[in-house]
Amino acid sequence: QTVSINKAINAQEVAVKEKHARNILLKAGPQTFWSVVNRLPLSGNAVLCWKFCHVFHKLLRDGHSNVLKDSVRYKNELSDMSRMWGHLSEGYGQLCSIYLKLLRTKMEFHTKNPRFPGNLQMSDRQLDEAGENDVNNFFQLTVEMFDYLECELNLFQTVFSSLDMSRSVSVTAAGQCRLAPLIQVILDCSHLYDYTVKLLFKLHSCLPADTLQGHRDRFLEQFRKLKDLFYRSSNLQYFKRLIQIPQLPENPPNFLRASALSEHISPVVVIPAEASSPDSEPITDLVEMDTASQSLFDNKFDDIFGSSFSCDPFNFNSQNGMSKDDKDRLIEQLYGEITGLKEELENFKAESTRGAVQLRGRASELEAELAEQQHLKQQAQDESEFLRTELEELKKQREDTEKAQRSLTEIERRAQANEQRYSKLKEKYSELVQNHADLLRKNAEVTKQITVARQAQGDVEREKKELEDSFQRLSEQAQRKAEVLETLKRELAASKQELQVVQGTLESSTQAGAEQNTRIASLEQERDRLSRAAEQHRDEMAALQAELQQLQDTLSSEQEKQGLQQRLAQEQLSLLQGTAREAERMVQDALTRMEDPAHISCTGSADCLLSRTLAASECAERLRDAHSKYLLDGAAVGSLLPCLALFAHLVSDTLLQGSATSHVAPVEPADRLLELCKQCGSAAVSYLSALQDPGTVASADCSLVTACLGQISAIGEELRPRGLDVRQEELGDLVDKEMAATAAAIETASARIEEMLSKARAGDTGVKLEVNERILGSCTGLMQAIHVLVLASKDLQREIVESGRGAASPKEFYAKNSRWTEGLISASKAVGWGATVMVDAADLVVQGKGTFEELMVCSREIAASTAQLVAASKVKADKDSTNLCKLQQASRGVNQATASVVASTKAGKSQVEEKDSMDFSGMTLTQIKRQEMDSQVRVLELENQLQKERQKLGELRKKHYELAGVAEGWEEE
Repeated sequence: QTVSINKAINAQEVAVKEKHARNILLKAGPQTFWSVVNRLPLSGNAVLCWKFCHVFHKLLRDGHSNVLKDSVRYKNELSDMSRMWGHLSEGYGQLCSIYLKLLRTKMEFHTKNPRFPGNLQMSDRQLDEAGENDVNNFFQLTVEMFDYLECELNLFQTVFSSLDMSRSVSVTAAGQCRLAPLIQVILDCSHLYDYTVKLLFKLHSCLPADTLQGHRDRFLEQFRKLKDLFYRSSNLQYFKRLIQIPQLPENPPNFLRASALSEHISPVVVIPAEASSPDSEPITDLVEMDTASQSLFDNKFDDIFGSSFSCDPFNFNSQNGMSKDDKDRLIEQLYGEITGLKEELENFKAESTRGAVQLRGRASELEAELAEQQHLKQQAQDESEFLRTELEELKKQREDTEKAQRSLTEIERRAQANEQRYSKLKEKYSELVQNHADLLRKNAEVTKQITVARQAQGDVEREKKELEDSFQRLSEQAQRKAEVLETLKRELAASKQELQVVQGTLESSTQAGAEQNTRIASLEQERDRLSRAAEQHRDEMAALQAELQQLQDTLSSEQEKQGLQQRLAQEQLSLLQGTAREAERMVQDALTRMEDPAHISCTGSADCLLSRTLAASECAERLRDAHSKYLLDGAAVGSLLPCLALFAHLVSDTLLQGSATSHVAPVEPADRLLELCKQCGSAAVSYLSALQDPGTVASADCSLVTACLGQISAIGEELRPRGLDVRQEELGDLVDKEMAATAAAIETASARIEEMLSKARAGDTGVKLEVNERILGSCTGLMQAIHVLVLASKDLQREIVESGRGAASPKEFYAKNSRWTEGLISASKAVGWGATVMVDAADLVVQGKGTFEELMVCSREIAASTAQLVAASKVKADKDSTNLCKLQQASRGVNQATASVVASTKAGKSQVEEKDSMDFSGMTLTQIKRQEMDSQVRVLELENQLQKERQKLGELRKKHYELAGVAEGWEEE
């Protein structure tokens, strides 16, 4: 596997062989591939990187599905490598940069859309499922396909632009090396074009035409480019034997007419069967086998007829007695036959060799086709298994959904039935209660009637008893008054009549009592019957109450379950609102800190801003996906909350970093950057506020934040330092040029000082001549000391290069140690610039137009520049080097000469100022007081100005240090 990868990805400018790429697809896994590729110098050889991109593109298209998963972790490395190769404008540099961007875009597309396989082959049904029947998803998918196709077309055009199409470049090895990856690009473009056409027709059926105007314009531009590139590719000889390129229609599809979809023909790319060339090893084996067989045949021939080199091999004199002439003729004849047989044998050998080579080539071809068919079969089986698994999952989800829907329907139906039954039972229960009340009232009436009847029976018995008592008394009176019977006959007769009446009354009372007893018995039977009915009604009512209680429990459990679901949704919303509230407070705090005066002293770099902006943009994408999932299923709030917290943190960090970067940026970019940071913060606060409102949580969108982050990233790219705009191969020449330019600047400065000294001697007299001679003389000494320092630095650099380069050239050593080389160049430029500025300052001082302070500052500045040159020169030197000692001595000489310039300047300044004597004679008290007040005002103004200048000097030094650090790459190191 490693051998196949190394054979496919090498530094030779030839196309990748198909058999090596096929071996990598069939045998090498993604982990093995990356473990081998990571050891290759992809950043040092453009052809090697180009062939790696070709092989990796083929792996992403035709390899296992795990290739994408195992390769995503290297996405940032591919981006860094793309930026690195983008700095080269010639050769394979730009090609590698664009190809790496394409591969990153391909990985990002398939990561966001896992339904799309690496080779982009999908049916219309699968394409519809990829958009989940949502017009928003189709809209976003179309935009991503446009971006994908644009990267493909960019690589296509760049490759064609790098070739000289006036010559037959497709038949050269170098041209085929550049054209070979375009086969994968053509395969991708054909599918992407087909899918964009179908998606645009689908979008036009759902959205207004004005909304999709941008999509149509972008498609029209890509259609023209793709049509032209397909036409130009089909005319190249290299592609004619490898791939059949389709041609696009003359006019683009009319998306405003829905029926035009039926006229669309999907472009199909056909790859014919390749006749792979046989390897060199089988041919060698055949030749060796033929040589051995020939040797064996010669040995057998010698065994039968004798050696052809023995003396007198056909001496038959002793056998047949032929003459010498006959023998010669016979020998010649036999030699001729042998020669003919050998020629036939050679022809047979060549024919058998060709046949064997053809058979082996055919066998190799069949084996390759068999392996490819097995691979395709395995891919089909894997895809079938995946589709089967996905189908089972979809069926299971559908069954679960149907079951849940049926369960929900059943629950609703049961709830409705229970409500109806509950209503009926409630009505029946009310009716039973009413009947029971009626029965109780009837029972009370019957009981009352029985009580009345019993009271009436008691009255009859009392009357009967009273009558019996009366009868007894009358009988006793009759017995006591028997003697007065006669007297009382009339009374007796009356008594008898009265007795008869009483007896009739008694008989009627007895008959009424019997009727009352019968009525009481019937009433008691009616009471028993009513009691049993009431008991039965009570039992039935108890059963109905139990069933009613069961229904109420079921209804309460359903209501409790719904309440729990509502409470859970409310708690999820509360969690989201709390997290969004904290996130909003964090972003608002960042906006407040941007306005804090204490934050003005904070500074930042553009690279740090770009890293924060990129992280915030990626987090915004993840937040958008998590928000969409939460809207579909409230249980997904667990994945939304971490994204929300991280989003607030990264946006706050981006705002503060952008504000800090604006403090060290130029005025116009700084103002734009600060304004964009405020807009981004306001957009983030609005988005987080929308998440807190239940009415707007579904419509909340962070696209405005993403757009602001993109604009901030663009400004950050503008503010990034560009460094030295030279290639590493030119650094060596640039060092020599800068050192020579520094020496020339010093010699020019010395000549100018000599010229100024001559003019001063000719035109100045007295104190002025003395001061100018002293200053120019010290400047001449400083120039001489710097000249000695530059020569010592050259000797030390030469020694460093000779001792450190080994077998490499000096230019290669400077390119290898580019940071050190750039330090030398910067220090040399600073020395030359300082010498020129100091001479200009000295000229102005001599002419009386400049100040002594400016000359002292220039002398100190050139001393600092020479110190920088010394430090840059000795950073790689040996501490025991003789040239290093010379350099240090020269550095001390420069410091002494600088001190001499400063001392002579100060002395000259004092000598000149002594001439301006302060004569206050003849001034009145008022004038002196006025002068004193003016002097105090002047002192205060100068002190205030001094304080401001010191602050300005501190800020300038700080800015100079930051810019110098960026130019020298201190932040990167």
